[in-house]
Amino acid sequence: MIQDIMPGTEQQLEKEMTTGYIGFDPTADSLHVGSLVPILLLVHLQRAGHKPIALVGGATGMVGDPSGKSAERNLLDDATLNHNLQGIKNQLSKYLDFTASSPHAAEMVNNYDWFKEMTFLQFIRDVGKHITVNYMSAKDSVKKRLEGDAGMSFTEFTYQLVQGYDFYWLYVNKNAKLQMGGSDQWGNITTGTELIRRKAGGEAFAFTCPLITKADGTKFGKSEKGNIWLDPAKTSPYEFYQFWLNAADADAEKWIKIFTFLGQQEIESLIDQHRQQPEQRLLQKALAKEITIFVHGAGQYDQIVNTSKGFYSGDPIEFITSSSELTLLNSGVPNSISGSNLPVDVVTYLYESGSFFSSKGEARKMILQGGVSINEIKITDPKTIIDESYLLKNKFTLIRKGKNMHIVIAKTKAE
Repeated sequence: MIQDIMPGTEQQLEKEMTTGYIGFDPTADSLHVGSLVPILLLVHLQRAGHKPIALVGGATGMVGDPSGKSAERNLLDDATLNHNLQGIKNQLSKYLDFTASSPHAAEMVNNYDWFKEMTFLQFIRDVGKHITVNYMSAKDSVKKRLEGDAGMSFTEFTYQLVQGYDFYWLYVNKNAKLQMGGSDQWGNITTGTELIRRKAGGEAFAFTCPLITKADGTKFGKSEKGNIWLDPAKTSPYEFYQFWLNAADADAEKWIKIFTFLGQQEIESLIDQHRQQPEQRLLQKALAKEITIFVHGAGQYDQIVNTSKGFYSGDPIEFITSSSELTLLNSGVPNSISGSNLPVDVVTYLYESGSFFSSKGEARKMILQGGVSINEIKITDPKTIIDESYLLKNKFTLIRKGKNMHIVIAKTKAE
């Protein structure tokens, strides 16, 4: 999980309990799977006997980090920022131990707390004078933007000073000697260690982790619907589980070492077994299980597995009608989507479900080709009317498009 590391960092961690921190960007009210690496770094740090700090960037979120970006992003207003901060705080408390009595208790800080009273003149006098423009311009994240057509605003140019001051403030006030982050943060982090050296005469340390990639070149953490979020209201636990289960073999070999707490011997054994029987997808199953339990809990994982077995094995209609409605709605049923008001013709019903037919023409064509079933009964007439008699448990229909199955939660006129 380490890409770049400052000399002396390992020795510092072996010498004494060390306070280390990572910053989280509050551009949304939920973290996503791309945030799991920094979360796991803080968890590993705490489990190894050190003290983790999660910094939520209330101030830096108002500025925007240029690292890895080709254009300046939109700034957040206060109300949106505060809403996002609260959501992130709630999530982080699930993974880190914040018990105040523990010497390793995690802390959460918001850099807006120490920036809100600081004036511009104070900042350029107390921070800006310690770091040269030459030093700041030499950073890769700045160089790339300055050489591009869009250029770079003064706001974003100063970002590394703002983040550097975070490290300085935490060093002075929280005895934080370590900052961690993604490899694209190396320039910002080292500005912090330099500020600590020049302004406080102290020594601080850093390491970064690799940015996670996918073997096929597509972006990690993305699905057809967008980001894979940690919030179950944004990405259902079932979709979350499926994201990991569908990992390519090469990705699963890499990710199981990063995203799980399994031991080295167990991982090596799983990799060997997987290579002998790749069709069993043992790596993907272990990866999906471990990370789903970590994020959503063992109970949710068991529910997902049981739902999947019932849905895809034996008689799915019998499973739906014998299962509780609550289980179906809350366990992240595969491809669970909303339908249209009833009664309605089948073409409109399929199209307005909005997930698996891009147009009414496609729905009509698939029906005429014999590729659509509702509740396991083939629909051959595009003029078929779907009314409440089609609803299982007065709520659901099971649509099969080719081999794929979808549960549609229909709306009746009464609702």
